[in-house]
Amino acid sequence: MGNGNSTLLMSRVTFGRALRRLRREGKRYTIAEVAAALGCDVSLISRIENGKRVCSQEHFAQLMDLYEVPPDQRDELAELHAAARERRQPWWARYSEVISAQYERFLGFEAVASTVYEYQVGIVPGLLQSEAYAQSVTGVGFASLGPDQIEALVEVRSQRQRNCLHETASPLECHYVIAQAALDFQVGGRRTHLEQLEHLLEISTHPSVDLRVVPYEKGEQAAQISAFMILQFPDEDVPDVAFGESVAGSLTMDDPRDLRRLHRLFRSLTDAALSPEESRDIIAQTRNRDS
Repeated sequence: MGNGNSTLLMSRVTFGRALRRLRREGKRYTIAEVAAALGCDVSLISRIENGKRVCSQEHFAQLMDLYEVPPDQRDELAELHAAARERRQPWWARYSEVISAQYERFLGFEAVASTVYEYQVGIVPGLLQSEAYAQSVTGVGFASLGPDQIEALVEVRSQRQRNCLHETASPLECHYVIAQAALDFQVGGRRTHLEQLEHLLEISTHPSVDLRVVPYEKGEQAAQISAFMILQFPDEDVPDVAFGESVAGSLTMDDPRDLRRLHRLFRSLTDAALSPEESRDIIAQTRNRDS
């Protein structure tokens, strides 16, 4: 989020992308050539550039020499390298026993994102879920976990909501498109269902939330597309990252071609959806009908 606080993950990602730019500029080294020059595995260079591995001081010095980085730029990269090596504990570290490595990576991206674009077919987006609704969907999605573990995951979702929307001077700019089916599914029983609809009516008035519903009449636009999310960052040097959902779990996408396609899909879904005002009307109609 644009709250001035960075995370270790994003420091590593930013540093890694800076190294990738340097490698591709000038002599245009391949990853294999860099690995050979440093006497290390190709996978190590790839993981450093993708922000998945810490770059040692020795390798940093070797890379600066290999890429012939001028002193002033080297000083800037040294500061970024130091930030990427800091041993800082993010707020979700205390939930390490219940969150997966993939979820932890997502939390790191979300924590420093400025904008999110998300599409959901049959479920309300996580940042818009009431506590009871979150409890119900988490209990189903993680049925193999015990009650205490499910409760911890619900706490993580609640903390995300506070950090991104409610307890920050710079809330995350949220653009959501959901299929009308997400309003009709009675998750957690009638009472939880109605509470969630009421919560949507309230949260949709938040100045940072743009919520739109694709009506059943436009089903061909929405039914064949699975859920996905795109995160954008305040630093223009950090490219967007996207997450797709499937039965096999969450998939991280950062290939520019995938991102262009997802942005086009989101624009198409937005065009098919009702306006925010009309979407609030259909949410209210669904609440009144099911009351």
